[in-house]
Amino acid sequence: MTTPMSSLLEEVSREHFPYPPATPEELEDFERRVGWRLDPDLRAFYLHCNGAELIERLPDSPYRLLPLAEITRARVAIFGERGDDDEHGPASLYTLCDVQDGDYVLVDVSRQENGRYPLMDGYHEAWPNPEYCGPVASSFAEFLEAAMRSRRPVYWLGGK
Repeated sequence: MTTPMSSLLEEVSREHFPYPPATPEELEDFERRVGWRLDPDLRAFYLHCNGAELIERLPDSPYRLLPLAEITRARVAIFGERGDDDEHGPASLYTLCDVQDGDYVLVDVSRQENGRYPLMDGYHEAWPNPEYCGPVASSFAEFLEAAMRSRRPVYWLGGK
């Protein structure tokens, strides 16, 4: 069972390095820009903090949860603007967390499980091969909890 989002957000504030919260207008602008709506976990996170560095401050943070302004399609983050076509991966995967080695944790906005978007591995060297870029967590809350519990710079938390 995943810890409630409110408890996870308290922990982010207490033990990690959150950025100032996004405003409701910034959330609306983001959703208009990307064409999809934040799920309840992501909405709560971004209203609490518009991104965060977990465990350590940059440049040593193993997980940098991206501010809304930096979230983009995975294929654009990995290949640049020239890669924004279906040959370079699905349009429905967006960067959510920079793991500081050229890889990302991605949110898959093409589907939801229990009202939450699943998170995927954005392994740069194998992108978009599903054998190497599989599920990481069934929700943002599940990923956030696992990342904070790792307490060390380890990316792979175990897939689903």
